[in-house]
Amino acid sequence: MKLLFVTGGVRSGKSRFAEQLSEQLARKLAGQGSAAKGSDEDGSVLYVATARALDEEMERRIWLHQQRRPVDWGLLESPDQLPSATGTLDKFSAVLIDSLTSWISNRLLELPEQQQADLSEAQRILQELMDWAGEIREASGEGAVILVSDEVGLGGVAMSPLGRRFQDLLGEANQRIAEQADEMYVLFSGIPLKVKG
Repeated sequence: MKLLFVTGGVRSGKSRFAEQLSEQLARKLAGQGSAAKGSDEDGSVLYVATARALDEEMERRIWLHQQRRPVDWGLLESPDQLPSATGTLDKFSAVLIDSLTSWISNRLLELPEQQQADLSEAQRILQELMDWAGEIREASGEGAVILVSDEVGLGGVAMSPLGRRFQDLLGEANQRIAEQADEMYVLFSGIPLKVKG
């Protein structure tokens, strides 16, 4: 199974591009007659949502994403856990996880405040991510997992200690995923640039 990484700044168009990429990959596999066995429909896509609707503005963002997605896509809401390559992901031709940013944020915020600054906790989260990425890369099948994340290196340094810890953790996670990915795309103002693969 391939691992594709899509990153960019806030409002760069990365989610929309990842959705289009998912649809193209699923159609391509369906056309080749090699869509994942066990899926309800050849060329199927699973959308894995990691965001939590904690306020009205976030509810609106989630709603806009929902309206944009095809109705025949599968949906898995999983804010705390990345889905397993066996038993979940292997039933679909393309799996879109949007986003690593939300998943890291959720994992950091679930820790008690005194543990949020603990470097061993950050390493534990990173190790969980790397174990998951290894599982994806070792999984058989011709499908692809597309992981979306915000590029924190394009912005300024956060003003709060928690904000800086989040930036550090997400930045390190992005680097490690980029290293593991078969393909990587960066978006600037809606324009995708393939930088790996």
